[in-house]
Amino acid sequence: MQFQQIIIKLGQVAKNNSLNHNQLNPQITGITAIDEAAAGTLSYVEGGKFAKMIAETKADALILPLDETWQTQASAKGIAWIATAQPRLLFAQAIALFYQPFKPSSSIHSTAVIDFNTKIGQDVYIGANVVIYSGVTIGDRVCIHPNVVIYPDVSIGSDTTLHANCTIHERTSIGSGCVIHSGAAIGSEGFGFVPTPTGWYKMEQSGCTVLEDGVEVGCNSAVDRPAVGETMIGRNTKIDNLVQIGHGCKIGRNCALASQVGLAGGAIIGNGVMLGGQVGVANQVTVGDRVIATGKTGITGNVAAGEMISGMPYMPSKLYRKLFVMYKRLPEMYQIYKELKQQAKKLP
Repeated sequence: MQFQQIIIKLGQVAKNNSLNHNQLNPQITGITAIDEAAAGTLSYVEGGKFAKMIAETKADALILPLDETWQTQASAKGIAWIATAQPRLLFAQAIALFYQPFKPSSSIHSTAVIDFNTKIGQDVYIGANVVIYSGVTIGDRVCIHPNVVIYPDVSIGSDTTLHANCTIHERTSIGSGCVIHSGAAIGSEGFGFVPTPTGWYKMEQSGCTVLEDGVEVGCNSAVDRPAVGETMIGRNTKIDNLVQIGHGCKIGRNCALASQVGLAGGAIIGNGVMLGGQVGVANQVTVGDRVIATGKTGITGNVAAGEMISGMPYMPSKLYRKLFVMYKRLPEMYQIYKELKQQAKKLP
């Protein structure tokens, strides 16, 4: 595909971007990272960290920020470019021009076991060895890959994809355009046990689980249902691999939870929250809208909206960075302390 053709197609999807470009028109055969680029490929530069690679890259075309210096560098090297306010977003849209995920044609495999009391929409794919219990409703254009198990009383919205070997437990509602990746368990039993003098009494988890439209859940993640009420994940929230969502949690819209995040039961997460890898949230804690928690943060109490936090227990990220600098200097400070202590002993 020629570069000018790519620009035309990107112009149709790159809304809210300020675009300009030079007039070079190489043939582009693929998309790649700038440090791995070869002739015939398109890559991108987003910030100063990779700007020096403009002079080194072998890419024939680049997506650049709105920075005239970088654009001049690319032109001087004979590299075609397009500049935009959001290079990474445009790069993601360019990838979609060259690659689309595998999606089989609508059909139902002969080895699938489907209860007669199941409602199946139009243009649905159901793969080999899928098991679907009674009372399940499946919307149009749903794709269910092999070995998926869907328990009773589940509803799945249109255009949703269930990847191989995921499990959807009873009383779960999954919206439209969702993606559940391999090994994920949605609506599994919450961790509910009551201590007694003779041991643990199991509290049955009779609640339900709701995933709104556009939710994605990564491989081997778990979203638990509660004893009563519901566990809810808001529209367009994205959950990475190996994430634990405890029973009764409420997660807002447009959140992003990185790998190994763990939410204890009853945690409430606002809209637009970003939790870095291995962040832990204690039970019944409320995290306000637009909070950003950096990796390994331990959230043990309520967090106000708009905060950026770090550390265990959590604190404002600016304070955490200052304390971390001091922490690295503790050996030096301790040595100074010992010397001052020795000097103090010699005072009259």
